[in-house]
Amino acid sequence: MNSSDELLAVRAAELYYDEGRTQDEIGAALHITRWKVGRLLAQARTAGIVRIEIVHPRARRVLAEQAVKKRYNLDDIVVASSAGVSSPEELQRRVAQAAADYLTALRPARQTLGVSWGRTMHDVAACLPRGWAHGVGVVQINGGLSLTKYGDTASATALVIAQKAAGSAHVLPIPAILEHTATKRSIERDRAIAGVLDRAAHAEAYLYSAGVAGPDSALVHSGYLTTEEVERLVCKGAVGDIVGRFIGADGKPVDAELDSRTVGLSIERIKAASTAIAVVAGEGKHEVARALVTNGLCTVLITDDQTAAALLAEPEASTDTATEQAS
Repeated sequence: MNSSDELLAVRAAELYYDEGRTQDEIGAALHITRWKVGRLLAQARTAGIVRIEIVHPRARRVLAEQAVKKRYNLDDIVVASSAGVSSPEELQRRVAQAAADYLTALRPARQTLGVSWGRTMHDVAACLPRGWAHGVGVVQINGGLSLTKYGDTASATALVIAQKAAGSAHVLPIPAILEHTATKRSIERDRAIAGVLDRAAHAEAYLYSAGVAGPDSALVHSGYLTTEEVERLVCKGAVGDIVGRFIGADGKPVDAELDSRTVGLSIERIKAASTAIAVVAGEGKHEVARALVTNGLCTVLITDDQTAAALLAEPEASTDTATEQAS
C-alpha cells in the first residue's frame, strides 16, 4: 500500500469506525467507489492501522489460543479476556465461566466426569447452567473433607455439577491427606471408598483446577497443611498442586512421603487420560500452568490471557526439553 492509499485508508477507517458512516457515505465523502472503501478498510486491518478488540467478559483471545495450543500440543484451549477485571476473584470467576461454557458445549458429552475441588471448581459448578448435560455420572477424584470452619466444598462441588445435569454424584467423604500412609491404605480398601476410587480411575474425562504453592493454598485453608509445611514444599521445588498433590516444574510430586498419604487419583492417571481439562487462572498460577502444559498433565487448558502470555513468553527450548523428558 503506497503512502497516498495509506492516508486514504486511515481516513476511511476514521469515518467508518469512529463516525459510524456507511461505506456508501464514505465513498461519496472521499470521491471513491464503495468497493474501494471496502478494500481500504480491509487493508487497514491487515496493515495494523485498525485493531479490533472484543472486550465483553465472555470474549476469547483466539490468536493466543492458537499459539498456545500449537506450542504445547494441546487438544483444545480457551483463553478468557482479562479486560476490565478489577480483582483476582473476578478473573477467577471469568475463567470459571469459560470452563462452564466449554463443558456445556463439549461434544460428545462425557457420561462419566471426574472432578476435583477448590475455590475455582466451586465457581465452575456455580456457573454451569441447569441442563448443561443429561445423566452424567460425576465422581470426586480426590479426598476433600474439610478440617476447618470453611466447610466441605469438595463433595458440594461434585453434587452441584451432577444435579445440574440430572445425573448422579459419587463423593469421597474422607480427608485429602491422612497422617499415616498405612491409614490411607486401610481406608482405600474400604468397599465404598474403593468403589468411588475405581469410578474415578475409569472416568471418561477429568475436570480439575490447580492450586498455588503458598499460604493461600486451599490445602492450608482446609487445615491439611500449615504455611510452614507449604514453604518447605516450595523449597523442594513445588510450583503448585493438582488433585491435592504438590508438583514441581517437571510435573512430578515433590515430596514422596506426603504424596503417599494423599487420597485420590494419581498424577500418572491424570497424565494418561484422553481428556483432562485444567482450569487455571491468575498470576500466582503461571508456574503451575507451565508445569501442566509442558508435562502432558492436561489435554485442554482453560485460562486467562495473562497466563497464556506467560506461557508464550517461555523460551521454546523448555518445551522441547519437557517433550524429550516425557518421551
